[in-house]
Amino acid sequence: MNGDGVEVEGGHEGRITIWAMAEKRPGKLTPKQLGEIAEAEFVAKAVGMGFVVAKPWGDSEPYDFIVNVRREFNFWRVQVKSAHTVGEDGTCSFRAHDHQLRSYRAEDIDALVAYARPSKAWYVFPVRVVEGLKSLKLYPGSRKKRSRYEKWREAWEILRKVVRRGRR
Repeated sequence: MNGDGVEVEGGHEGRITIWAMAEKRPGKLTPKQLGEIAEAEFVAKAVGMGFVVAKPWGDSEPYDFIVNVRREFNFWRVQVKSAHTVGEDGTCSFRAHDHQLRSYRAEDIDALVAYARPSKAWYVFPVRVVEGLKSLKLYPGSRKKRSRYEKWREAWEILRKVVRRGRR
């Protein structure tokens, strides 16, 4: 752990995981701070998998990051969401909308990445899967209950494909 209270683990294959010690400081971190930590974990995960990740200046875009594969000119606009608790029904719930409560659309993002922190599970959705939705319920820790979205778990290969954008 470094002096800032951030745990830095060196993993196999050169992967780095970053996590603030939220479990030991319940109630101390705001939802915004938890989201920022999840974004840092996203950057570490994506870079460790060979992606180039850029953050747009400011907070005005509907996406959090621009992601592409090294040496490719194929950029994905990615929105990152996170859940830090498991509900009574065993689900991790995610918002699939912006600050104005509008569902994400293909004009806004190309992919939504959801991080279920309790299970350390990542879901990578092309925007067509989440368009029109306000929220997602995922069951990352259950062997009995399965979400119809389970096929998107760890689907990082999506970000290696050519982005298909319609005309505006």
